[in-house]
Parts: sequence; structure tokens; C-alpha cells
Amino acid sequence: MANDARSALLKAAAVSQMIVLGSRGLGAAGSYFLGDISMEVVSRAERPVVLVRASLENDPPSPVHKGNGVVVGLHLRDPCGELLEFAFSAAAARGRSLRAVHGHVVPVQARMPWGVDPEVAAEITDKAQKKLHKKLRPWRKRFRGVRVIDIVTLDSPARAVLHASEKGKLLVVGRRRHRGALAPRLGPVAHAAVHHAACSIAVVPYG
Repeated sequence: MANDARSALLKAAAVSQMIVLGSRGLGAAGSYFLGDISMEVVSRAERPVVLVRASLENDPPSPVHKGNGVVVGLHLRDPCGELLEFAFSAAAARGRSLRAVHGHVVPVQARMPWGVDPEVAAEITDKAQKKLHKKLRPWRKRFRGVRVIDIVTLDSPARAVLHASEKGKLLVVGRRRHRGALAPRLGPVAHAAVHHAACSIAVVPYG
């Protein structure tokens, strides 16, 4: 039965614009519980998969989850066209803002006993901000009605995206269609998002 359900969902995803799955939330922290079938669909579908967190009646509202916009996590070295198409379209359809987030890990040589070298931090942030702005420029022109907030954080990409998702209703992350045989089917950012983000998530395949 599990194989039948998995195959049916993957076939449906192949001929649809997107597929939407429910997900059982665990506790007020907003963690997801995904069964084997859901994980297979998220990891293998050729179309975007949207995970909608089921609200538990006994869960109090999260004190940090106050946003209502769309958040998209971006890797500046990867092609982002499909990801940005989905994120901008989602923000435009909802009449909401879009927060474009890039997390950049600080190199070891820039770390000091008291923290990060401020000059190195400023240089890294400035370069990443320019690259992010360049990636977003054509989409800003295409979706002029969408207010865009671009954010560069000196932190791991996964933590940066999860932190930003606290201010959103929908988090959009990417997944490579083709990964090495020994590589996990979901990258670290998508994996962290589907297990720990408090809002709904769209996993968009690309490449």
C-alpha cells in the first residue's frame, strides 16, 4: 500500500503544477513529522511540493511567528530561476512582501577569540549583498508590485533560513533535481526546513 501511495503521488506530481501535502506538527516548536511516503515525494517530485503544517488545537501560538509574508532561501552559486519564479509568484498572488535570505558561513581565519573580525565581516556581507541584489534585479522589475527585502546573514544557510521563516507564512527552499549517488536527496537547507520550520514550506526542484 505504501508503494502504491508513493507511486500515485509521484505520478500526480509529474503532471501537476505543484502538489500539496499535509504534515503533522509536533508541539509548539513547530517541528514537522513526515512519514516515509511524504519524504519520498518531497525528495523525488519533479514539481514543487508544498507542505502545510497542521495546527494542533492544544498548541499555543508561537510568540515569535508573527509574519505573514513569503521567505525564500537562496544559494548565490546555484541557478535560482525556478526558485525565484515560485517565490515571487507566491508573494504577488498573496499581496505580500518577499524576504530573500542568504546565509554565509564566516571562514575560520576570520574568527577571533572575541568574535568575527569586523572588517572581514563587512567585506563578506558587502560582496554577498551585491550578488544577491544582482540575482533579484530582473525579478524585481518583473514583479514590481512585490516589496522585496534582501537579507544577508553571517550564519549557516540553514539557520539563516529558519530564523527568517519565523517572520513568514510560507518558506520557499530549493532542491537539486540531480544529486550524486551518495549524496542525500535533500540538501541541508531543505532538510532543516522540512523538519524545523514553523510555517508552511514549498520545496522547489531546480537544475
